[in-house]
Amino acid sequence: MAAVGSGTGRALLRRLAVEQVETRMPSLAAMVLRAGRPVWFGGRGRVGGAEPGTDTQYRIGSITKTLIGVMVMRLRDEGLLDLADPLDKHLGGTPVGEVTLGQLMSHTAGLTAEPPGPWWERTPGASMDDLAAALDEGTGRFRPGRRFHYSNLGFALLGELVARHRRTGWEQAVREEILAPLGMSDTTARPREPHARGYAVHPWADVLLEEPEHDAAAMAPAGQLWSTPADLARWAAFLCQGDERVLAGATLAEMREPVTVDDGDAWSVGYGTGLQLMRHHGRRLAGHGGSMPGFLSLIWADPADGTGVVLLANATSGLRPSLATDLLDILDTLEPVIPPAWTPSPADPDLLELTGPWYWGPAAYLLRLLPGRDLSLGPVGGAGRSSRFVARPDGTWRGLSGYYAGETLRVVRHADGTPSHLDLATFVFTRTPYDPAAPVPGGVAESGWTAG
Repeated sequence: MAAVGSGTGRALLRRLAVEQVETRMPSLAAMVLRAGRPVWFGGRGRVGGAEPGTDTQYRIGSITKTLIGVMVMRLRDEGLLDLADPLDKHLGGTPVGEVTLGQLMSHTAGLTAEPPGPWWERTPGASMDDLAAALDEGTGRFRPGRRFHYSNLGFALLGELVARHRRTGWEQAVREEILAPLGMSDTTARPREPHARGYAVHPWADVLLEEPEHDAAAMAPAGQLWSTPADLARWAAFLCQGDERVLAGATLAEMREPVTVDDGDAWSVGYGTGLQLMRHHGRRLAGHGGSMPGFLSLIWADPADGTGVVLLANATSGLRPSLATDLLDILDTLEPVIPPAWTPSPADPDLLELTGPWYWGPAAYLLRLLPGRDLSLGPVGGAGRSSRFVARPDGTWRGLSGYYAGETLRVVRHADGTPSHLDLATFVFTRTPYDPAAPVPGGVAESGWTAG
């Protein structure tokens, strides 16, 4: 493991130690990543008489959902399903067959948060047949697509969808297609030694009560898995950087795109497609939290620079979510990222002549050349529609961000080959404001620019 400096390591350990004492965690483990690689690990408390290590297993709860999400996207990329498909197309026999797979993945399907019956996290699991039979018209609580409403039930249904498409259990599919390629051999459906025991901590005394642990059966895709700090560091690195053996980079980026917001106007926490999202001090983090009786977990990853954090604890409640961002803040403050040196890169002459100012009507924009043949287009003053564009083989560009995401940018040239104007989603950008020689929509007044 690459290491942070001793001062940074001490600050990180102190923050972890304070959390373990003040929230009375029986044990607490944390891993911090930089550039997609672990740079610090800390463990406090006791598991089997020793401090937790990088190979100590904890139950990770809803972090399981992120692996189910990746499996669904693998099926999508293989052409076996579409996120716009209704659930009924792949998993019939439920009273909520009209909700789409994309809505289930983003918790916007409007389903009840929990399955019917006793609290599933503390009772033996039922089969999918029994679970489906227990659903009724009350399973849908909101109009699909209306709002964010977290649903464990929704991911149980997605896990069954994965199992049916792969004709095997969801856990075996996850192990073969995700865990094995990423080297996550210590992530399992049931615990193996050394593993933490799950406890409830008495609210008014320093005593523990062991929590039950079982196979959640049909609900398992919502929170069954166990993992270690080392394995979850590999998962955080994957969420940052991707791995083509598991999922195409563009698909992983799609999963990180915001679909819905969880905290209204604040927009600090939201949900993508199978991933929780958070904005913090300029970072855009992707990951997930997890909780099961006796266990708490959290993983965040920033694809911008490969920074990540993993937390694991064996208590039912009490861990403060701010611990994760506090550890990131300590790292950023004491060891800020040093950007790589700028170096020039070659540019094709036909692209160089496109750079500089263009005008959408009277509004001035700058076209910049990015590495390769990619482009960026944004207003000179900074306020307005900005987008990045990726080059296509046919000589056009496709928008990657902002208002023009997915739209086509074309360079229209005069007969002599010199640029005439840019055509972008019906908007015409010219070299001078309202160039009368260009096909400006609606035409240009013959009187030209006047004093009024």
